[in-house]
Amino acid sequence: MSLRSGCMRRQTGAWWLIPGVTILLAGCHKPAPPLPPSHIHYEVGAAYNQDGVWLYPRQEFAWRETGLAVVDADISPHITADGEVYDSKAMTGSHPTLQLPVQVTVRNLDNGRQIEVRLNDRGPKQRGRLISLTPQAALALGMGRDPARVEVIEDELPSRLFAETLPGGPLLEMQAAPVGTVQTESLDTPAMPKTASVGRSEIGSQQKQPVTLPALPVVYTQGWATAGSLWIEVGRFTQRSYASIEAARAGGTVNYASDNNGPGWVVRVGPFSGVADADAALDHALALGLTGAHIVVE
Repeated sequence: MSLRSGCMRRQTGAWWLIPGVTILLAGCHKPAPPLPPSHIHYEVGAAYNQDGVWLYPRQEFAWRETGLAVVDADISPHITADGEVYDSKAMTGSHPTLQLPVQVTVRNLDNGRQIEVRLNDRGPKQRGRLISLTPQAALALGMGRDPARVEVIEDELPSRLFAETLPGGPLLEMQAAPVGTVQTESLDTPAMPKTASVGRSEIGSQQKQPVTLPALPVVYTQGWATAGSLWIEVGRFTQRSYASIEAARAGGTVNYASDNNGPGWVVRVGPFSGVADADAALDHALALGLTGAHIVVE
């Protein structure tokens, strides 16, 4: 007698020893399809809609923000937005709009720990979250299961280097632009115009796609904890009158700020002591059509 089965949990040892019975296990765990080869490149990307909110990727080299960090939801092997193979043990993470890859310093405001990571993917998918980190990076930052209040500061020099050297970057795009021709004509004697080809820069033509990017060390530095309250930043305006209108809609306050985002009148709602209250306020602001609303820590 032959018995064909799918995934069957072993209950007792005797079940497997029934005389005359052959057990054929059929595909309990199908092997995952092989990943495509890595194709590391510089990526900005087009606008996209996530959870009902439009997000607009952009290139910045002086970016600084506060908000909530979470652990990556998907830690299965996959190709990230910049073409790397995802590694849950690497010091990497994701961001919804910054150019990729980009190197940043992440400071846990709750415990003072600080790490360096390379953001190489789009995410997190949950609204109101600033970045997500691999389990390894989250462990180094001293994070638990709950979202952590963080400050994220872009490291300009390595981030610019990515833009200047990786395939798809603006510098290599200019060097790889279609070539044309230049016509030269002598002014002394009549002659047919001579045509000269304009070639690409040898540097650009010799660029090769890197196989991997340098791995960041799994280390952290310890500083002082400076945890603050959660706020919903509704928007930033150049004129106070416009800010006052949005503040009235959202039930917030108007304050003048001059930081890395430039001077302007900032509308905020809060403060909130807990993440659940901040999430509820964010959902309310988005429902009012304030699509630029996001969570900050101060």
